[in-house]
Amino acid sequence: MKSVFLAGAAALALMAGPAAAQELKFAPGQDAKFNWASYEALKSQDLKGQEISILGPWLGPDKELIESVIAYFEAATGAKVNYSGSDSFEQQIVIDTEAGSPPNIAAFPQPGLVRDLAAKGQIAPLGQATSDWLRDNYAAGQSWVDLSTFKGKDGKDDLYGLFFKVDVKSLVWYVPENFEDAGYEVPKTMEELKALTDKIVADGGTPWCIGLGSGAATGWPATDWVEDMMLRTQSPADYDAWTSNGMKFDDPKVVAAIEEFGYFARNDKYVAGGAGAAASTDFRDSPKGLFTSPPQCYMHRQASFIPAFFPDGTKVGEDVDFFYFPAYAGKDLGQPVLGAGTLFSITKDSPAARAFIEFLKSPIAHEVWMAQKGFLTPYKGVNTDVYGDPTLKKMGDILLGASTFRFDGSDLMPGAIGAGAFWTGMVDYTGGKDAKVVAGEIQKTWDALK
Repeated sequence: MKSVFLAGAAALALMAGPAAAQELKFAPGQDAKFNWASYEALKSQDLKGQEISILGPWLGPDKELIESVIAYFEAATGAKVNYSGSDSFEQQIVIDTEAGSPPNIAAFPQPGLVRDLAAKGQIAPLGQATSDWLRDNYAAGQSWVDLSTFKGKDGKDDLYGLFFKVDVKSLVWYVPENFEDAGYEVPKTMEELKALTDKIVADGGTPWCIGLGSGAATGWPATDWVEDMMLRTQSPADYDAWTSNGMKFDDPKVVAAIEEFGYFARNDKYVAGGAGAAASTDFRDSPKGLFTSPPQCYMHRQASFIPAFFPDGTKVGEDVDFFYFPAYAGKDLGQPVLGAGTLFSITKDSPAARAFIEFLKSPIAHEVWMAQKGFLTPYKGVNTDVYGDPTLKKMGDILLGASTFRFDGSDLMPGAIGAGAFWTGMVDYTGGKDAKVVAGEIQKTWDALK
């Protein structure tokens, strides 16, 4: 889901408090699945008397989860960490940095703001050693380096963040029983997915449920489709150029990706209710057709959050499951994954802040959250058996199998585009407007920005 939904209300709501009083969630050394050696190694750093502050987007249960991770750093090093969560993180971190009173570390929900603050000299570079570590230790490692490398105030490129906690968007949801009854198999390539789409129609069914409705944000689910299609038809370099306006929105490559989305969304036989129903169907309601009898549709492309809108009592892995939104076998683009994630950056340098970034490179920092809920990591050094449920493990395996990872493109674009013209343009396109015309109109809006 787009960051606008993750940000919540605009009103400031800070919740602060150290995690030191919290007991360790899992007793060191007791469960052999955890990499306790990486925890013991942390004890070589004596940080008693040192204190660091962290500002992030996590509140409520998520605040408790990040604090459960922080507790291990405190227990091992003796440092004290004060975590504050804000539902207006983006505004708060800008206020704090401009006032000269930033936290030591900030956990950014998207890299665009890191780029802006790095250019102002308000974020400390993490250096070549961390770049090398990411490249060697994260699946699709170069992607993670690229996503967090920006120009500093001196104009030189450097790494300004370490990604920790990732979300996957390249997923297709389906009901295994429906597939089994109809004799369908999970497609492994885009060619097979298109063939399955046609097969379902030939059998008298409807392949897809698609819903773009989201109030004032109507259209954003279509941008995810287009971003996934850009990654499956063009190079990562082209994707990066597109999201930064180095490649124009009306470039033939982008138009072709929009039309790849249209292959599925603009065919009345392919979409439950017909193509015209996509824009008026709320994204929260759109997967319901999977669960009717007979099914109104067989597949639904959406990110890892969508089970929150499935019927009560639905069990992922049993009643419903998912597969990787596949790549083309006929294109040499590997296994790209679209997603989102948070990255930790140093906004007020200190030895303890540097030590915390090093802590995030330890398997135990990932495994503690993995064993609970709502956490995915591309770190190849973790034991995936630690994941708290098989659904997370399966999503984690998709991340580990990725050859390329790219951040949600519209979240990287200026708000007037990524949370404006791109949304409305995709509604127009789904409704029948020509892809090249729509793309040209979006580019005109981008050109007019100052």
